[in-house]
Amino acid sequence: MDRTERFYRIDQLLSEHRAITFNNLLEALEVSPATLKRDIEYMRNRMNAPIVWDRELRGYRFESVPKTGKQYELPGLWFSPSEIHALLTMQHLLGNIDPGGLLASHVNPLLSRLNGLLGTADNPADEIRKRILIAGVGKRQLKLAHFEKVGSATINRKRLHMAYFSRGKGEATEREVSPQRLMYYRENWYLDGWCHLRNELRTFSVDSIQHCTILNTPAKDIARKTLEHVLGPGYGIFSGTGHKRQTARLLFTAERARWITAEHWHEQQSGHFLKDGSYQLEFPYYDDRELIMDILKHGSDVIVLAPKTLRDKLAYETRKMASQYAEVQG
Repeated sequence: MDRTERFYRIDQLLSEHRAITFNNLLEALEVSPATLKRDIEYMRNRMNAPIVWDRELRGYRFESVPKTGKQYELPGLWFSPSEIHALLTMQHLLGNIDPGGLLASHVNPLLSRLNGLLGTADNPADEIRKRILIAGVGKRQLKLAHFEKVGSATINRKRLHMAYFSRGKGEATEREVSPQRLMYYRENWYLDGWCHLRNELRTFSVDSIQHCTILNTPAKDIARKTLEHVLGPGYGIFSGTGHKRQTARLLFTAERARWITAEHWHEQQSGHFLKDGSYQLEFPYYDDRELIMDILKHGSDVIVLAPKTLRDKLAYETRKMASQYAEVQG
């Protein structure tokens, strides 16, 4: 480990123990006695670390000091790429999931702590946020009043009466729902719940709820195993409700395979390379709506090998797009 890492490790060890011997520090840091002595002196003299030798305990410890005068402060650390991404992602999510709503009292303190943590890096937090961008693609505006009610009903195990607009059908229906869990997927919130109108598990987009009321009626509880069995094998946000389970078999060109092999399409996916460098990917699905959208974005770099129904739908969508393009050009 480098010198800065050693400083943090020494700080951790001294904080975790009433006192720690010189030999134990050597063993933990894996450095020479001379290096350890220099590190301790540097922390004392340059960083105001209140490190003292306790004769009775025969070890080093932190001395309690008043909160006046020079304060002990560790040097800034530059986070690794994964740590920066994790911190910024958390900050991004916390800042957008529910500003001012159900979670605000918990989110705001977390945001403050993250800002402080980012600010301990060699570059201040504002500079990190300026130079590293996390883009929210496909995000829809969240109706916070509905989210608060949905979240409250989910946590308190109460039913919801709601007017829900189905974008696919273009119509609104009144229904009673027993919420089971909230899910954050592709920067949008969804509610998995038991629909008492349809008598089955359904997934609802929170931003499609036009209005809702929390009822005093206890929510119907669905076993987690049942939730995973019904909703888990589906592709994307769509469950297997009302659809036959099928297996998609896709063939990607050798060039596109460089990206596809690193992508996660489904929990139960499997894939292998062919002799020409192309890549074959297989996974189960029920509802093909989101799957078709994901396939289309790869254009001519993907071929649907099976099932025939998926291949035919994709061919229809391609012909439809070509026809519309020709009309615009013509």
